[in-house]
Amino acid sequence: MTKKWWQDAVIYQVYPRSFQDSNEDGIGDIKGIIQRLDYLEKLGITGLWISPVYASPNDDNGYDISDYQEIQPEYGTMEDMDELLNEAKKRNIKVIMDLVVNHTSDEHRWFTEAKKSKENRYRDYYIWRDKPNELTSDFGGSAWEYDEVTQQYYLHIHSKKQPDLNWENPKVRQEIWKMMTFWLDKGVGGFRMDVIDLIGKEPENLITKNGPMLHPYLREMNEQSFGQYNVVTVGETWGATPEIAKEYSHPTRQELSMVFQFEHINLDKVQGQRKWDLKTLNPAELHQVFSKWQVELGNEGWNSLFWNNHDLPRIVSRWGDDGEYRVESAKMLAIYLHGMKGTPYIYQGEEIGMTNYPITEISEVDDIESRRMYEERLCQGYAKESLIKSINAKGRDNARHPMQWANELHGGFTKGTPWLPVHKNSHTINVENALADSNSIFYTYQKLIALRKENSILVEGDYQQIETGNPVVLAYLRTDQSTKWLTIVNFSKERNSYQLSQKYAVQEIVISNYEHERTHLFSGKLEPFEAVTVVV
Repeated sequence: MTKKWWQDAVIYQVYPRSFQDSNEDGIGDIKGIIQRLDYLEKLGITGLWISPVYASPNDDNGYDISDYQEIQPEYGTMEDMDELLNEAKKRNIKVIMDLVVNHTSDEHRWFTEAKKSKENRYRDYYIWRDKPNELTSDFGGSAWEYDEVTQQYYLHIHSKKQPDLNWENPKVRQEIWKMMTFWLDKGVGGFRMDVIDLIGKEPENLITKNGPMLHPYLREMNEQSFGQYNVVTVGETWGATPEIAKEYSHPTRQELSMVFQFEHINLDKVQGQRKWDLKTLNPAELHQVFSKWQVELGNEGWNSLFWNNHDLPRIVSRWGDDGEYRVESAKMLAIYLHGMKGTPYIYQGEEIGMTNYPITEISEVDDIESRRMYEERLCQGYAKESLIKSINAKGRDNARHPMQWANELHGGFTKGTPWLPVHKNSHTINVENALADSNSIFYTYQKLIALRKENSILVEGDYQQIETGNPVVLAYLRTDQSTKWLTIVNFSKERNSYQLSQKYAVQEIVISNYEHERTHLFSGKLEPFEAVTVVV
């Protein structure tokens, strides 16, 4: 198989609302992203995934689109978008758009027309029923909303302001292919596909994810739109297993480049419960899940590698240590992930070790998902304190507080009033400080990105899990025809002992987060959150 450009790429996600404000209105914008392209070029990324900047009433911060071919005015204009594409291209950065086509906003023209009557030409663009069934919304409550005018219910897997499109209607699909081609012709580098595993749903059979028509729709999408372009496509697939991921991303199937799968992301919740029902992460279980995906996907598909995104809490607060060992644990998490096979994704601020933003009252929360959970569970008798604890651990706002650029007012994000407050630690945790410190988290990420571009073993090498005799010391081997790289990490704030199943002769240190002499490696002890990759 010929290697694709996205296989040795590292992709950086920007949440535009929180990245950089250029006009002092407190909201990040496209011109702000342009201002920071030199920084992203210095980091070394190949792709820039931008969360939605399309026209939207912002019920779900842009994931409710009212016009796919217009820019939301608070983010700028289509001319600004064209400038971003051009300026990114000068720096060899490909811009990847967020594609949200499972649903639209209820303010999209298709839906405002569809609500007028059962005979309207757009009626069948959405899913209507005379009676609701037991399907529930991911944001809580029923997935069906009653429309007084036409006296039917419409389906919304998310907010009631996000009605689901009817993919069974070929006219809907043709509209989507036309829209995708509009962006492809502008020169975008691909699409990240929001909840794409829902488009094959069969509501009457209570099937939402992985419906029987999902893959035929994706093959049609490939054939009718991006398949003619040299772009990357990544699907958000919460229900994927390795076997399902092969269906999406096997090169012979002509569907997507890769998927985001979330098996590892669910390991710190009580099994069978919602993400708010917390449990402590078991590092050994995490290692088993990562290893399973590395081995079982093999060369029959392609995986993404990520810790963070706009829907997930900050990883250094979640599974690292955002106190004494913030720098060490952030570097450990990066080294562990970036040494694996797949395309790594970095979420804005991850590369400087930004942390979660704790709150004490629900009035401090913007996120619709967190607010609805709080209201729902408060009525069910949950204690307020436990709900705030869950939001602080898992709430989506954690990732959405503004990017911390400098020790300035509002962290250098804006001179206005930010839409969400900037973390009080921005005076120490910021880009300016990171760039000035040669041992910062930033330079670990920069080196990891360079290593992937320069070493085919990271892209094409085989993976083998290595036993250490200690459940919090995780190790794996990457091998190709001539080279072996061993990565070993201590997933703990305690010093830990370990014993490898065979002896390794260290030839060279590739990367580490502690200062090492080669002879001191593999002594059987690791410092808190220590991580190292070596040639053996």
